[in-house]
Amino acid sequence: MEPSEVKIGFIGAGNMAFGITKGILLSGGVLPRNVTVSAPSSNNLGRFQELGAAVTHSNTDAVAASRLIFLAVKPHLVPAILREVAPHVTREHVVVSVAAGVTIATLEELLPPESVVLRLMPNLPCMVQEGALLFSRGSRAGPGEGALLKTLLGPCGLVEEGPESWIDAHTGLSGSGVAFVYLFAEALADGGVKMGMPSALAQRIAAQTVLGAGRLLRDSGRHPAQLRSDVCTPGGTTIYGLHALELGGLRAAVMGAVEAATERARELGRK
Repeated sequence: MEPSEVKIGFIGAGNMAFGITKGILLSGGVLPRNVTVSAPSSNNLGRFQELGAAVTHSNTDAVAASRLIFLAVKPHLVPAILREVAPHVTREHVVVSVAAGVTIATLEELLPPESVVLRLMPNLPCMVQEGALLFSRGSRAGPGEGALLKTLLGPCGLVEEGPESWIDAHTGLSGSGVAFVYLFAEALADGGVKMGMPSALAQRIAAQTVLGAGRLLRDSGRHPAQLRSDVCTPGGTTIYGLHALELGGLRAAVMGAVEAATERARELGRK
């Protein structure tokens, strides 16, 4: 399946579907008219139409018009939707689920026996093409489907493949981790305000600090500890601040947050 020729369907029109659609179309390899999006209400469909995608209220129409289907709905809706579309899913289709906590085994059980299934976990920065996405292949998905997904999703951000057992950890690290970073950015800005800086300015500087640090970390390819030590001059400001963070247990708190979010993702997957 050549990326430029593949017909893509989205069941669900939320932010994640929109972020992935924007990324796929940004690559320039996929024509907007080859994308069909279905949702029960028209609330979110307008922005897809602006991108040039076709929209419908019928999930089965979206499946019939597509070869690659992204299932981008809330987890509790998955069984009913898959039962509805299953009669229209053929061996030619590739189904990619973005539903948190829904296992490949569950997806394969709800779809016809020969169905090709992959499970994908993106995160919110897909909206600005800076996402971190991890996918796993189902029992009948081969390297070709994995390569196609990597090519299509490349513009959405970092795309990695791994065993399904990593997906919950990725949810805790990257899905929930985005919120942990926002909390840290808010606390940074609060520190600036405490030291006399106007709130709006402190927020802008905190946002740029997080962005700049992230880009430098990603693009340099160096270990975070190396970059951190570069900022620490002997007896300087940074080491004093880092000591305060260690006293506050920041490192243990963050590790604990990733663990708690991962455990919750596992729990939801068992329901």
